[in-house]
Amino acid sequence: MQSQNIGISWQLSDRHGWGIFGFHLTHYLMMRGPLPPLLFTNPNFIGISDKIANEIRSYLCEEPNLQHTTMLHSLGNYFHENNVSSNFRGRKNIGFAFFENAIRDQASIARAKSWDRLLVGSSWNRDICLNLGITNTTFISQGVDLQQFYPSNKQGVPSKRFVIYSGGKLEYRKGQDLVLAAFKKFNMRHPDSLLVTAWQNSWPESAISITRSKHIEFAPKMDNKGSILMTKWAIDNGLPAESFVDLGWVSNARLPIILREADIALFPSRAEGGTNLTAMEAMACGIPCILSANTGHLDLIDTNNCYALTDLKSDPVEPEVWYQANVEEIITKLEQAYTDTEDREQRGKQGAESMKKLSWESQIGKLIIAITDLL
Repeated sequence: MQSQNIGISWQLSDRHGWGIFGFHLTHYLMMRGPLPPLLFTNPNFIGISDKIANEIRSYLCEEPNLQHTTMLHSLGNYFHENNVSSNFRGRKNIGFAFFENAIRDQASIARAKSWDRLLVGSSWNRDICLNLGITNTTFISQGVDLQQFYPSNKQGVPSKRFVIYSGGKLEYRKGQDLVLAAFKKFNMRHPDSLLVTAWQNSWPESAISITRSKHIEFAPKMDNKGSILMTKWAIDNGLPAESFVDLGWVSNARLPIILREADIALFPSRAEGGTNLTAMEAMACGIPCILSANTGHLDLIDTNNCYALTDLKSDPVEPEVWYQANVEEIITKLEQAYTDTEDREQRGKQGAESMKKLSWESQIGKLIIAITDLL
């Protein structure tokens, strides 16, 4: 190997997808190699032990020797890079993208082709790239921490409620407006139902995109600490106060015990560039999931391992690639889960079984194999 390190251009954390991916990638390289990691940004942890956090921070480097580093770069929509990537290039440079928008312009295609290799987070992303002639593309799915996310008994809190969990940062793309619209009607039929959410979003501009929806009357508002006033927003848009629980910011380590209290999880995303890490974690815990059968979700959906939303129509925001679920179909799936406990439990078991092949260890191992010739 000509490189001495694998550089990671994005910030590690334990509360959003990129950060969690970076944490597991870093930890894998620390423990197993084939090269040690190199970090450029101080991690932002809220639930990681001080011991592990300090070990990870020891790989921070202010003046790296990039002539002996293979860099992994996080890419946004249209293959735009982050600030670290703009300032640092290694001996070899690999882009990793989870994109949700249609790719039409030649500048985006040129950016994608400029990397020594392009990794993408779904077979949907891969197929779009290949159809555009971006042939240096490899699909590597996200993973799940199976040591934390696995089926276990409920603690019974809250008791005697039918608990619906929904996670993912608040934005139009993720479809929380569809969750509210469906749950509002479902809760009128079943007052024992409870919607539990982890929807906080660090990027206000994407959170406000939810107002594009015809299902939303009022926009979300922030407190003076930058957190969305989620309960107020849900109540303003018609949910009874006793039917809704906002979890606020949740570390990845706290999530399993919360997920296991749910009877079902709901993810009606209009588009997922990756395989939707939050949905994968819910499935790994044995929680049956309702998933929109589009984009990155298609890599998760198998026969009877979830409830698939198939009544989809093109969404006007991104009509070529986004698909909007039917609120009435969401309600139908919720009713099916509510009334048929045996079927619900069986889908949960099959969902958990399907996640066993997608551990972080397995997926990062595949990533390393995919870039070995560039190390």
